[in-house]
Amino acid sequence: MAEGDLPALSLADDLYFVMHDDVSGRMRLHPRLTGLGLAAAVLGELMLTGRVTVRLVPGQVQLAVVDPAPTGDAPTQYALDHLVAEPTHPVGTWLLFLARTAHADVAARMTEAGLLRPAAKRLLGSTAQAPVEANKAAWPVGRLNLAIERRQPLRMQDGVLFGLLVATGGSRLVLWDQSPQYLRESIAALPATLRELIAQTEAAVGGAVISRR
Repeated sequence: MAEGDLPALSLADDLYFVMHDDVSGRMRLHPRLTGLGLAAAVLGELMLTGRVTVRLVPGQVQLAVVDPAPTGDAPTQYALDHLVAEPTHPVGTWLLFLARTAHADVAARMTEAGLLRPAAKRLLGSTAQAPVEANKAAWPVGRLNLAIERRQPLRMQDGVLFGLLVATGGSRLVLWDQSPQYLRESIAALPATLRELIAQTEAAVGGAVISRR
């Protein structure tokens, strides 16, 4: 399916599809890593739209709100409201905080948009939310794989998607070619603020993996 046949998705929606099976909707990674990735993607959406940027203070990397106007959707508005209210926390703290609800928040937005089927209620809990269209769910990772195979430059959102997928460890599960050189070049092409977000996500994921041992 060609890219022109599909509507553009947000960064977090793209990453959600990549981190879940495109038919069953089951998570491909541990829930903590999935949550951290989606939290970073929500922050990435705010950065891609010019709402938030990165600032360096002694010993910390923080997020600074540039535009506090309403975002129009729940996950980014939730993050933005907290950033406005408590502007001095480091990026790592925000990733851990937002990761607690990022999966549910992004899934709810995607369900409302008709991208995911509503969760089926069962006696022992809800089932995984399957995509409404498997082809649409498979397209983000398919798009990345094609770009890597052809060594094509990535548009900015796909560069961040690629970086976050590698940072969470999901790339080894869904990418045909890991291509470290292509990864380095794709990340280097991003603005410094987005490169920092990817680096901070990788650090948070590393801490989460160590804490599970």
